[in-house]
Amino acid sequence: MRGFRHWRWHLDELYVKINGETHCLWRAVDHEGEILESYVTKTRDKKAALASSRRR
Repeated sequence: MRGFRHWRWHLDELYVKINGETHCLWRAVDHEGEILESYVTKTRDKKAALASSRRR
């Protein structure tokens, strides 16, 4: 369990076009660059993205 002491993650925000509309893609990324979870919204809503990642 010693290796888990330095485990970190951050929330990454990215804009993508889906069917010609701009959407905001939120990704939870760990310190090794692996995507833990992703969430797509039509508007930029960091609070909702964080709430979604906590629920799972």
